[in-house]
Amino acid sequence: MPLVLRGGRVFIDGQLKTIDVGIGADGKLALAGPDTPLEGDRIYDATGMVVSPGFIDILADSGGAQRRVYEQFKVADGVTTALELHGGAEDARRYYGATRGQKHLVNHGVSTKVMAIRGQYGTVAARLKQVQRCLDGGALAVSHSIEYQPADYAELLEYARLAAKYTRPFFLHLRYSSKDQELEGVKEAIRLSSETGAHIHLDHLHSTGGTWSMEKALELIRDARAAGHDLTCCVYPYSNWATYIGSRRFDSGWRERYGLEWSDLVVVGTGEHLTPRSFAQYRNRNRGSKLVAVPEGTMDLSRTVDLALREDFCMIGSDGGIEREGTANSHPRGAGCFATALRRAQDTGLGLENMLHILCDRPRKLLCPNVDDRGVIRDGAWADLVVFDPEKIRSRATVYVPGRRSDGIVSVFVNGRLAYENGAFHESAGVGVAARPA
Repeated sequence: MPLVLRGGRVFIDGQLKTIDVGIGADGKLALAGPDTPLEGDRIYDATGMVVSPGFIDILADSGGAQRRVYEQFKVADGVTTALELHGGAEDARRYYGATRGQKHLVNHGVSTKVMAIRGQYGTVAARLKQVQRCLDGGALAVSHSIEYQPADYAELLEYARLAAKYTRPFFLHLRYSSKDQELEGVKEAIRLSSETGAHIHLDHLHSTGGTWSMEKALELIRDARAAGHDLTCCVYPYSNWATYIGSRRFDSGWRERYGLEWSDLVVVGTGEHLTPRSFAQYRNRNRGSKLVAVPEGTMDLSRTVDLALREDFCMIGSDGGIEREGTANSHPRGAGCFATALRRAQDTGLGLENMLHILCDRPRKLLCPNVDDRGVIRDGAWADLVVFDPEKIRSRATVYVPGRRSDGIVSVFVNGRLAYENGAFHESAGVGVAARPA
């Protein structure tokens, strides 16, 4: 065995256990027996550390980022598989073809980006053909953001039917984020699942669907699942959201909807608080492409995220990525979502084991069989591993300086090869591969 990790607490079968973990020459895992240590050419001393499966980010967002920078910040946060299932690609076959010859630090994959497809094709029939081509080309899911680009229910129904036909989830950013309508969006998602049999995944439920009424939103989902419908959701462990200033979320009446003022909005990465004049300028300039964040505490974590994570159908998705080093115009969740989740789990009593289950097992099961050998430590699975210090784990990224790497992530292995260690990247390894249906 080329490498054996020894002395750490290993997350296996839902528990932290002290056991040797080996990485073979083929990039696959081997586990020691109950009383038999593994023999290795090299021993990695993980004493005092946690050895976890690599984290799976189901809502990664490379956007217009430099691929190298985006992947560096993901792997430095413990992510070994970054899947863009909120947006994705309008042509999955072209995406996979273009990325095949590139070197990647993380495993990667995309959904079918309905928003882009709707912008290119004028009829529902033409859109559906392109969605199907994407699914045939390896898209892991279908995705649409109906708050930002509304579509009528009949059209959504057709996308859901295609997702069900291909047994892939339909990722939805719900239609409403206002206090008086948010639950209508949850009900619409449930109706889509019940009428098509599709697995509907609700993106970042605490910012779109359950900001004010999380208990009721969770109850609706819980009851629908009990009735046999497939629904899951995700959250990110931050109390403030961010989106592009030109989006529909900032259409007329936004101050009343969210109880905010212009000065509450900050251009991410700059510290600039907006005025009525600068708000109008940014809305008109470059099609409103600047990302602005609302204040921390806008969403009460104890009444939103913490409640959702108690449910067995909720997981973590960053909904982010760092676009460039330095003063990136990106929410800090793009750099520190998973470290933040692990820190909060320990600080609130949720616990490491529960959070690791949320970060690894649940997204793997959501996307089985296409990522079945990711997010798990077992004999023969791919050696995607994170070694982290549970005492030091935390994010350093902020709204003002989003491009800061997480503390406490010591080493990250992707497909058995070292991708990151003690602040240094091993990009020459080209360790990541595309995740796609067989």
